[in-house]
Amino acid sequence: MKYCFSLSSTLPLCILLTLCFHSVSSKNVSESDLQQATIPPRGWNSYDSFCWTISEEEFLQNAEIVSQRLHDHGYEYAVVDYLWYRRKVKGAHHDSLGFDVIDEWGRMIPDPGRWPSSIKGKGFSAVADRVHSMGLKFGIHVMRGISTQAVNANTPILDTTTGAAYQESGRVWRAKDIAIPERACGWMSHGFMSVNTQFGAGKAFLRSLYEQYAAWGVDFVKHDCVFGDDLDLNEISYVSEVFRELGRPIVYSLSPGTSVTPAMAKDISGLVNMYRITADDWDNWGDVKTHFDVTRDFSTANMIGAKGLMGNSWPDLDMLPFGWLTDPGSNEGPHRYTNLNLQEQRTQMTLWSMAKTPLMYGGDVRKIDSTTYDLITNPTLLEINSFSSNNMELPYIKILKSEDQDLGRQMRRSYREKETSYKYSLGLTSCSESKASGWTSESYNGYLERICWKRSFKNKHLAPFCVQKRELNLTFKKESMYHEDRQRGHHLVAANRIKFCLDASPRRKLSSLEFRRCTFSPCRLDSNQMWELNPNGTLVNSYSGLCATMESVKATITSGGFRSWIATGRAGKVYVAFFNLSEQKAVMSVQTSDLAKVLPGKDFSSCKGSEIWSGSDTVIMQGTLSKAVEVHGSALFVLNCD
Repeated sequence: MKYCFSLSSTLPLCILLTLCFHSVSSKNVSESDLQQATIPPRGWNSYDSFCWTISEEEFLQNAEIVSQRLHDHGYEYAVVDYLWYRRKVKGAHHDSLGFDVIDEWGRMIPDPGRWPSSIKGKGFSAVADRVHSMGLKFGIHVMRGISTQAVNANTPILDTTTGAAYQESGRVWRAKDIAIPERACGWMSHGFMSVNTQFGAGKAFLRSLYEQYAAWGVDFVKHDCVFGDDLDLNEISYVSEVFRELGRPIVYSLSPGTSVTPAMAKDISGLVNMYRITADDWDNWGDVKTHFDVTRDFSTANMIGAKGLMGNSWPDLDMLPFGWLTDPGSNEGPHRYTNLNLQEQRTQMTLWSMAKTPLMYGGDVRKIDSTTYDLITNPTLLEINSFSSNNMELPYIKILKSEDQDLGRQMRRSYREKETSYKYSLGLTSCSESKASGWTSESYNGYLERICWKRSFKNKHLAPFCVQKRELNLTFKKESMYHEDRQRGHHLVAANRIKFCLDASPRRKLSSLEFRRCTFSPCRLDSNQMWELNPNGTLVNSYSGLCATMESVKATITSGGFRSWIATGRAGKVYVAFFNLSEQKAVMSVQTSDLAKVLPGKDFSSCKGSEIWSGSDTVIMQGTLSKAVEVHGSALFVLNCD
């Protein structure tokens, strides 16, 4: 059943306002006047505490407290996360079908049961006005393309230049003409699918969405299921183009970012302001720990604060899951406290600040406790997040003995213990990366063709990885206008289980620990299972356009790990952070001579300062900066090196 609320009584006014808005912007506003995200954006997002079930009353209550207590600390966005258009009734959940509220043009509009101010075609206008009156900016979450519900209803497409249905080639275009069912969102397959941006009607539909958001007063858009394993560069590019033409600054954010690499991000960083580089981050230590490698890679690639949409772009490590939360995928609102202990929260907040990621608090602000509040408003961390530079991981960290145990000896012993069990790790990456070129085709048993990874695994524990090629005979419904040539490909089956095909489908990204980047699953006509081998040795996935890579990894990993970051601040300050990712308290140290290697020209022998968590003065002895760091904890030094 389709639930539609007509906007016909208000539509001409909305269109008139939009057209006038464009006229003013094109004549009077230049891109230099619309600079945005010049520092990492900061705010509050409803997802970690309410999942999809938040109501207007709950949202505005949180926004009011953000305004009163956090706005002075730079938290300026109040963002309602996904499924604000889904009716909260029995049977509705994150991937249900038929419970959404859409207008006559197939566009999502707020569920009036949860958002009563949206009735009579007002959308989010009243909520945005309230948020703006608090001195904040208003943001929403949106999904890729078009909803399955709109496609099933085959709604017409709005042409915002005329206020009527979009017509081309002598006919009215509808949802089924532009929808690409083969490119359904990997983790919400019943919810949304891509639209064909090669068609004018596809572009018209996307434009009608984002012009409506602008008319509502939206200042921030979090665009989901278009990046990482679900990459849709065509949609990102066109939405970015629309944003440039709107004539008002709207921060453009992408989510999530599973399997993202710096090479992939370079294709989109200039089109957006924020882009996730991880799976969903939840309140468990494993999720926090997985962010260190990817953050290092993006800082090394100079992606932090690169040129973005009408301003800068920032690699995004996801929200801060502190305080009063719910569970991932839950239909229940906030009901529990974060699982991260204080040391782990300090570590996460310190890394997020040193890496200059956007800071989006995820807990229910109505129940924020003093410890959490002091952490997310710590002036040193916020100063680093906004105004530091030269942010990078230090490769020179050392582990010393502690007073009560020879940790150095223990750590050396643990590093000597070699794992002997290895497994294949299949990943997805940009086809422009050199590591993507590693596949070759060969004859098998005289008549079968198989595709094998030809690069070395650098160990003797794994046999070559090969999959068998199986031809596909695909048929498409006549009403689908999607080009068939985009769907050419083959099933690649496991040699010992021929009914199981190589599958790039992302699962719901509940946490980075639960995510499987590539896997085998029962064969089906799904573009996530379609692959094509190119002459240059890349194996491209038909769904995402990404290429498969493979490496060997140890079946188990050690729990140890020590990291350090450095950054420069204003007025001669230097920030050094130690992170103890291991399961034992350790004394960590770095030589000032090594600090000088990454920040040449600084005289570290004259540095004085303090460590913020202990409040103790920092003393550099014999050219060494050292500190005992708790399990999963951090130390953050503020050095004045004039």
